[in-house]
Amino acid sequence: MNPAPLAATEAAVRILADVHRQPALRVPLDDALDSVLAEDVVSPLDIPAWTNSAMDGYAARGADVRGASEAAPVRLRVIEALPAGAFPTRAVGAGECARIFTGAPLPEGADSVIRQEDTDQGAQVVTIMRDRDVGINFRRAGEDIRRGQTVLREGTALGPAELGVLASLAVANPLVYRRPRVAILGSGDEIVDVDQPEAILSGRKTASSNTHTLVALVRRAGGEPVNLGIARDTPESMREHLSRALDCDLLVTTAGISVGEHDYLRAVLDEMGVEQRFWKLRMRPGAPVGFGLLKGIPWIGLPGNPVSTMVTFELFVRPAIRKMSGHALPFRRGITVRAAEPISLKPRLQHFLRAVVTDTPSGPEARLTGPQGSGILTSMVVANALLVIPEGQFETPAGAEVRAIRLDDPVDQGEPGF
Repeated sequence: MNPAPLAATEAAVRILADVHRQPALRVPLDDALDSVLAEDVVSPLDIPAWTNSAMDGYAARGADVRGASEAAPVRLRVIEALPAGAFPTRAVGAGECARIFTGAPLPEGADSVIRQEDTDQGAQVVTIMRDRDVGINFRRAGEDIRRGQTVLREGTALGPAELGVLASLAVANPLVYRRPRVAILGSGDEIVDVDQPEAILSGRKTASSNTHTLVALVRRAGGEPVNLGIARDTPESMREHLSRALDCDLLVTTAGISVGEHDYLRAVLDEMGVEQRFWKLRMRPGAPVGFGLLKGIPWIGLPGNPVSTMVTFELFVRPAIRKMSGHALPFRRGITVRAAEPISLKPRLQHFLRAVVTDTPSGPEARLTGPQGSGILTSMVVANALLVIPEGQFETPAGAEVRAIRLDDPVDQGEPGF
């Protein structure tokens, strides 16, 4: 007797309970973009390391410059020039200054940088004609980062700004959680890859769009895709392809999970010893979703229709990859929107509808992309959200509040938003 189909939320929770964070390793800084830090980073120095000039001008004592004007200019002796990269050789005394350029260390005794536009730019003696820069135009040592400060915490996702901070601390190889290697397997005698354009364009075969969509989705979720190719509709081909997934961290298959005469995926997985957790859900699109462990490797079986593949990837595979990559918040945030049009649905399932959410003066409003057939892949090009209609809600009037998951939302959360 087959177990009762699960709700999508319960399925997502069960999958995450069986996937685990990857081990940490050091990677070159430029390869760490979008990885997750595996340790706290404590600064070994002040940033900036010394008080330095914020502009080109003259480092001087405010007491000497205060009161300077075009009518009563101040003349100071220039004791040395300090380009960026040079260090002062002596302190600035009364009646003295140093020519200084942006980034150069402020010499001892100076407490002001007079912009060069307010001077005659003299080389030996400079005439200062305004005192508006007394006490300003320099950056104090440690004003950004202090020595001993924890700058980045374990679990931080590394974006361009974080990589810049690590570079400023001379961290050439940050410790991050390893990205999971995600094996992708398609199946079916009717599909071929894009290297067979004649078969596709003649209509004799169907292009394996899912393979390329999944490669892109895995990369965008933070994983490293491993394309296992397309298995034929025979147990031998399925077995041979699946065996190549055993050195990966996660296996994602599409199609072949139903109970059709040529659907061998489940039978071969059973033969290979998969610990099956579930294989059907109460949702549309994407009811035939399976999950289990193949020799300890999580396996997520997605349906073969292109839209179903993308929707179920979003709900189940993306959170799994994010957890394996070290993210503490694996799920996209659920938000409340207003339906811009009435929605009628059947059967009694939880529905995930492709929609376009726009911001209006009265709040976000959602409109369907059009027909919701699971083979209409172009609807996913248009959609920026999935509307989540609860099981048994057959009619949703225009203006009603509806739960939605924005596919471009950068905010994530710990629990399923559906």
